[in-house]
Amino acid sequence: MIPSLERLLESDAFAGILEAHPRGLVVQHLRTELDRVRRELNDGKGSVVDPGALPRDVEDPQLYAVGVEERLRVSATPSLRSVINGTGVILHTNLGRAPLADSALDAMASVARGYANLEYDLEAGSRGSRYDHCTDLLRELTGAGGALVSNNGAAALVLALRTMAFGRAVLVSRGELVEIGGGFRIPEILESAGATLSEVGSTNRTRLEDYRAGAAKSDPALILKVHRSNFRITGFTEEASLGELVGLGAELGVPVVYDLGSGLLADPERLGL
Repeated sequence: MIPSLERLLESDAFAGILEAHPRGLVVQHLRTELDRVRRELNDGKGSVVDPGALPRDVEDPQLYAVGVEERLRVSATPSLRSVINGTGVILHTNLGRAPLADSALDAMASVARGYANLEYDLEAGSRGSRYDHCTDLLRELTGAGGALVSNNGAAALVLALRTMAFGRAVLVSRGELVEIGGGFRIPEILESAGATLSEVGSTNRTRLEDYRAGAAKSDPALILKVHRSNFRITGFTEEASLGELVGLGAELGVPVVYDLGSGLLADPERLGL
């Protein structure tokens, strides 16, 4: 007869396991192990384990202790591991994009080993901002007037839309109503940010005049241009350039937001790419 869960937990076989792991976690894996033994017995396999590998007596607590220990080991093993990128894609989204340079890893490790002035201004001796460590660097690299770091591109877009276009229209080309990484779709992002989508042009051809006509109809809060990331439309196509949209935005007094996707601050041609 298969022993009860409580009887197993009170046995000597589980004493060390319960001392090393939370009881709730042990109970969870023990229930799974009990279910496994029941299934194998019901399937008529007789022996629930390979001969000689583990005790064959289903009443022996050690049988379940070994199974639970293995499940605990597997569950505690990190799922992230190093792989070889043989795809031919240097910056592969699913493989973590760019590997970090040794200098970057060393800098991270040196700070992460102890306390750091993440939000403390050492010169002023008072609370600071975590953005102070990167704002000036990003402004210098991009030429932007200001900078803010978010967790991902979708979050950055939501912040921009919520801040500048809540309750108002946003002009977007029909050819750029894409789904970006993580299943985020541009129309859904606009909706979640409280903005109204105003489509302009067609899927394959959107001219500057389409944006101008859309602006006349909807009085937009901003013009949004979206990088199509991992696909392109070819053939009979046309699209307004970012420079043209910025010029139109300046003319109409409407800001332009460019969802650049992953972005790239270095010229790839200088790297031979």
